[in-house]
Parts: sequence; C-alpha cells; structure tokens
Amino acid sequence: MALSSRAHDLSKPDPKYFFWEVLQNIWDPHTNPDGYVSLGVAENVLMHDVLSQHIHKKIALSNDEFTYGDGRKRLKAALAQFLTKYFHPLRKVEPSHLTISNGCSSALEHAAWAFGNPGDIFLLGKPYYGTFVPDITLRMGTQLTMVDFHGTDPMSLDGVHKYEAVIQDARANGKTVAGLILAHPHNPLGRCYSRPVLIALMRLCEKYKIHLVSDEIYALSTFTNKIDQDVVDIASFTSVLSLDTEGIIDPARVHVIWGISKDFGANGLRLGCLVSQHNPVLHQALVPASLYSSSSSITDHVVANFLEDGPWIDAYIEKNRQGLADSYEHVVRWAREHGIQYAPGVNAAFFLWVNLGAEYEKKHNGTGTGAAGVKHKDLDQTVVDALLEARVFLASGLHFGAEEPGWFRIVFTQRRDHLDEGLRRIVSALE
Repeated sequence: MALSSRAHDLSKPDPKYFFWEVLQNIWDPHTNPDGYVSLGVAENVLMHDVLSQHIHKKIALSNDEFTYGDGRKRLKAALAQFLTKYFHPLRKVEPSHLTISNGCSSALEHAAWAFGNPGDIFLLGKPYYGTFVPDITLRMGTQLTMVDFHGTDPMSLDGVHKYEAVIQDARANGKTVAGLILAHPHNPLGRCYSRPVLIALMRLCEKYKIHLVSDEIYALSTFTNKIDQDVVDIASFTSVLSLDTEGIIDPARVHVIWGISKDFGANGLRLGCLVSQHNPVLHQALVPASLYSSSSSITDHVVANFLEDGPWIDAYIEKNRQGLADSYEHVVRWAREHGIQYAPGVNAAFFLWVNLGAEYEKKHNGTGTGAAGVKHKDLDQTVVDALLEARVFLASGLHFGAEEPGWFRIVFTQRRDHLDEGLRRIVSALE
C-alpha cells in the first residue's frame, strides 16, 4: 500500500528505537533470566507501590468521567495549586496559565507549533535528551540546531556565549530562531542550572526576541548529593517561574513544561502541561490544537486525586528524594570501584553519565583516551554491541548528541536487584 513520503521514511527500521524490543523481553530472575536488563529508559520505579496504593484507595469514577466532563476544571485547579506550592513562582499559578496534554512530548510539540513556523529553528545544547528531536521536528515542521560547547560546561555562564554564537550564525544564514529549549534539571547530566545562568539565558532570549522553554519535568526529583560535594559545585533547583523577569525578559517569552511521568514515576499515565503565565493568546491558540493530544478523563481523575492530597505529596516527595539519593550513591560507588569515569555533581533526575568507551578501550587496547583515530560512532556502536551481547540495555551518548565518544546514561531508579544485575552485566560487557 502506498504511503506518504514522510510515512515511508518513518517505516524504515531505526536502531534508536530498539528499546521497544527490549521492553518486551525484560529480565526477571525467576521467570525470564535470559531477558534484557534495562537501565536505559528514564523511568523511576522506586515509588510505584506508594503511588499504586493511593490511586487504588482514592479512585471513584463518576459517570461524568465517561464524557468530556468539566473541561478539566478540577484538574487545572489542582495543578495550579500544586505548582504554586512546589515551584515557588513569583506570581501565583492560575488555571488559565495551563494547557493540559497527554504527556510532556505533546506539550513540547505545542510549544514548537505555537512559537515557530515551519523551517524555524530551536536551539538545543549538547548533550541533550534524545526525544527532544522528534518532539520538535517530527510533525511540527520546525527544526533544531544543536549547540556545541567544546569542553565548556554547558550549564555555566560561559556556556551562554556558545548559544549566542549559534544564534548569530543562524541569523547570518537567513534562519529564524524561534526559541531555546532547556532540560532543567538536565537530562542526561542530572544537574540544575544555577540562578545566574538562568537569568543570563533569559537576557539572551530577550536580546534576540526568542522564547525560553524550560522543561522542568524532574523539578521535584532532586536530592542531596553527599558523595560529590568536594568534587564540584552543585546548584539547587530554581524554577524559571520563580525568577523576577522585570528588566530581564518579556515574561510572555518564558514557559515551563511539567508532567507527572518523572516526579511521580508515572510515564504510562500520560499527563503533562505547558505553563505560561503571561501569554493568554498562546493558551487560546492551543484550545483547538490540543484536542489531538488530550489526556484521558481517568488520568485527569487519578492525578487530581493525588495532587489535592497535600500531606501525601509532602511525604511522597521526601521519601522519593531519599530513594534517589541512596540509588545515586550506590551507582557512584560501583563506578568508583570499577574505575569508570562519571560526570559528578548530580542532584536531580535518575541518571549517571558514564564514560564506558574509555574503560572499554583501556581493557582492549590499553589507551582509554578516546581512541585517537576511532570514529565517535564506531566506538559507541562497539560498546553498544558488547552491552547487548551481555543482555543489558543503556542509552548511548550518540543519541544524546554527546560531543565525546563513549558516554552512556545509566538510569539508577530501578529495583536494587535489577540495578545490580545490570551493573554486573555492564562490567562483564566491558571485559
């Protein structure tokens, strides 16, 4: 059957989406010992029992849930109250500041559609969350331009100058820059942008009249890093909603993405939102467009139930943060024990960014220096093949725009037996 050219292009096998095959064959020590151990998908299972208990205790669907209901009036009110309490915005979040979607990918698509015309570009610093690429480019007609940092900390004040150079270059080549996208806290680095850097980025966006879209999906998945404090400065999380924009940027250019998939370990419930407090025309424009990315009434009901339960959320966040800290320290001790280089200073999200390529080379050709003469793709693929042979799945830095070869993202928010089995297999693969 004939397909459109765009559908035909996407029908071709893409190795980046191998993880769907992995998810159908997950390791279990008893029922599937030969399955894959996945430490490559950004899921937090540490609090699933706690979340499940609350959902099953509170769910009570009325007949209205089988209709279009109240137009998400209850959910928006709960979300607005929640964001006001935990994101510490300068201005109270109102329901009118929110557009709801079935996940943060849809919310980012909405941002791309609303802020950029087909062919316009958004800036994305390396390394980046790989799914930002299809979020912005697959269906919206907008494009991404990646920003290289060449050894500069991408989350530093010096890094801001790298963004400006790319903006100037794009404009010199006749391109329209529509916006700058941040993962804050960062995926895959697991760090937070400092307040001074956020302000500098706001000034940059105002200078060139572009939008700042801060994806804060890991905002509450922060923790105290006690193991790296003597190694690197660690910035605490500050939402862009909490910053005074007076004299810095037109607040209509500042937007936040948030959803329940990470902070509440509920990727599968599919609920996100675009928060914009000073741009009512944006939300009006998204009323017809958001029809195609609606969340389900059951998800709306479940999420409103727990967002309205303040004491439960307080306890949940505290317990989750302790679990994140414990898991991070566990995987860092493993990396240190095996001499594996990692990017320190993590205090948010689920990731340890590790240089498996250098360790692989050290064991196989004695260099461990990045293999002069070995192509980036070749080294990454060699390690990927070794990992898959050991039946462990990690996300390769090649799919995160890593500027150096050999870097991989380990997701440490798994059951401890699952995590340890994966770490054991990584060591085996490197051997």
